[in-house]
Amino acid sequence: MSESIILDAPLTWQEIAAVANGAPLALSDAARRRIVNGRRIVDALVERGIRGYGINTGVGALCDVIIDRENQQALSRNIILSHACGVGDPLPRPEARAVMAAQIANFAHGYSGVRVETVEALLGLLNANLIPAIPSRGSVGYLTHAAAIGLALIGHGSVDDGKGKIGGAEALARVGLKPLRLEAKEGLSLVNGTPCATGLAALTLSRAARLFDWADAAAAMTYENLGSQANAFAAVPLALRRSKGLEEVGASLRTYLADSPMLAETAGTRTQDPLSLRAVPHVHGAARDVLKQVAEVVDRELASLTDNPAVSGTPEAPEVHSQAHAVGAALGLAMDSLAVAVAEVAAISERRIDRLVNPLVSRLPAFLAGDSGVSSGFMIAQYTAAALAAENRRLAAPASLDGGITSALQEDILTHATPAAWKALSIADNLETILAIELLAASQAYDLQPRGRAARTDGLYRRIRAAIPTYADDRPLNGDFARMRALMEESTP
Repeated sequence: MSESIILDAPLTWQEIAAVANGAPLALSDAARRRIVNGRRIVDALVERGIRGYGINTGVGALCDVIIDRENQQALSRNIILSHACGVGDPLPRPEARAVMAAQIANFAHGYSGVRVETVEALLGLLNANLIPAIPSRGSVGYLTHAAAIGLALIGHGSVDDGKGKIGGAEALARVGLKPLRLEAKEGLSLVNGTPCATGLAALTLSRAARLFDWADAAAAMTYENLGSQANAFAAVPLALRRSKGLEEVGASLRTYLADSPMLAETAGTRTQDPLSLRAVPHVHGAARDVLKQVAEVVDRELASLTDNPAVSGTPEAPEVHSQAHAVGAALGLAMDSLAVAVAEVAAISERRIDRLVNPLVSRLPAFLAGDSGVSSGFMIAQYTAAALAAENRRLAAPASLDGGITSALQEDILTHATPAAWKALSIADNLETILAIELLAASQAYDLQPRGRAARTDGLYRRIRAAIPTYADDRPLNGDFARMRALMEESTP
């Protein structure tokens, strides 16, 4: 089992991604004390009758309706039930775990006022891998995804135990708990904030970072097959363009292509290579720069309270603040930016694939087929890559500008952070397939010109060929794509 992540200081996006991929999560004593203190403040607000949104008032456009004390538990329960209106297929288990981890991290700041028992119930389900079924669609930014988690806590909804679906009450029983009777404010806190978007954003960052490494590897293999400038990625001229990402990619390409006999043989046969080869450091590097900027935004979000209202002060002098901290504008903008960056890496990969299979520019057999005419080789694989790159362009349209009006003009601007993160994940999934196609096409190109390769590209080629043999129109190619994706997910290049 993975090493436990201890929630004390704010979690990082890497830690959220680790929990999403199976690492257990635990509260530190300090985090537990913060949660307990926040709850004492809410209890004091209730006791004194101090007005607080969603504590002793209705929510949304009903925020001025006062809820008497005996109905505050009913309000919390009703918020969960009424907000659980998401639709569509459930989030995959890693995505759902990421959302739960981010939700727990938000409560651990101590400004939400949920009971520690509620947080411990969430941790119990998460660490037992009993994952609520969270419908993937129907959220303008939060609410519906988180309500599906809240359903499990009150004994409703559906939970995935890794083998099938069980009810929320049964899932709680497996970790020794009974359905919770939510107290004042807990229903609102359980559906509120940006944990949905933050969890999905952390997972997107993790996948994009891994795929950007594979993109450099794929580009190096393609360049070795097609390139002619032996020193196209030399450090000194590259450094004239200021970009940390560009420097990283240039260094990676130099490592892959060091002492390549193939490039030594073709050096100088062209004045300069086409942009899909020559501009790899510039495109991949720019995407890496964006990833780092987005990572900073996601880490800031994880360090922030994104609940509304926030509670502070002391039990003796309780304070409640109706802010707009649940609005995910920063996340929406950041994830729209990352979506475009990932789509750009996919777009240049598809262009390189086209150069590999196109006999007009590759100087290789048409479509990398050993018997062109009888065999189509990678002809239609490039179609698949082109289709996915085109889909990415559609998905990369900004979600944060979608806007909308909800709750009778009370919530009259929406920033769609969760949809922005969800579609960025979809673009990353398409990138993985496109890169899988490029890696296979580059390996096929090596098969057709069995000259000496650079040591590192040769090692990667041999790893690929140990898992996936040369293609000879003898099987469906999409099976090879799936095997290549599995290799990419199980290892680094």
